[in-house]
Amino acid sequence: MAGAGHRAHDGRSARHGGRELSVRIASAIVMGVLAIAAAYAGGALFLAFCALAALGIWWEWASLAAGREAHAAMASGAAAQIAAGFFLGAGRIAAAVACLAAGAVAALALTPAGRRGWTALGVLYAGAMLVAPVLLRGDPQMGLRAVIFLFAVVWTTDTVAYFAGRALGGPKLAPRLSPNKTWSGALGGAAGGVLAAVVMAAAAQLGSWVSLAIVGLFLSTAAQAGDLFESAFKRQYGAKDASHLIPGHGGLMDRLDGFIAAALLAVVLGVLRGGTEAPARGFLVW
Repeated sequence: MAGAGHRAHDGRSARHGGRELSVRIASAIVMGVLAIAAAYAGGALFLAFCALAALGIWWEWASLAAGREAHAAMASGAAAQIAAGFFLGAGRIAAAVACLAAGAVAALALTPAGRRGWTALGVLYAGAMLVAPVLLRGDPQMGLRAVIFLFAVVWTTDTVAYFAGRALGGPKLAPRLSPNKTWSGALGGAAGGVLAAVVMAAAAQLGSWVSLAIVGLFLSTAAQAGDLFESAFKRQYGAKDASHLIPGHGGLMDRLDGFIAAALLAVVLGVLRGGTEAPARGFLVW
């Protein structure tokens, strides 16, 4: 009887795991389609898409760091994201960044003592989700290719890391920050990211696939580091998920943590090489 009960429990666990994976995949497909459609449309629609994501991330971050009762701090951070979005739409990048900096200072002043540093950082973290993709997409010549390239590398990294880690197991990557992540998953994700970069380079005729393979490796590493950073932040406040907004994934931060880090790296690289007028070209053309 005990054996039968154990098998029944295993069967229920397997079915639950299968349903959870199905929900996770379905949610990822829906979000992926929406992201690609917004990127293809570009302009105001893509700006609005990134601004809504930034506002959602700020709400999740501030709810943990400042507490939902810190209404003034949450409002100041939201106002900073909205103002930055308007300035980005007008092409005033420096003003957009200044709004985010001012929002971080306001959040610092309005947050209860002991929570100020993390809360202020959250304004900039959410702002990266707004500024970095919009700057890349705003490149009139190669913006769409840059954003799709970024999607491909980050999503492939995330997918391959998840399945490689589950299939291979082995030593933990950072057990104090994220107990489920393994070295096998991290290495598999990095390999997937490099492969995605090479495939995109060939498909979009971007030139040196060797250089872009190296870029893909750095982006994949940044994405996984971003995932660990978000895990460290949640652990600071004893949270497993940033919220329960996305079925199978948790919150927006849980889904976009790697993308934010990779997009920030991509735009810094692009601006250093191509300026604010052609960041996508600076990012992709070697």
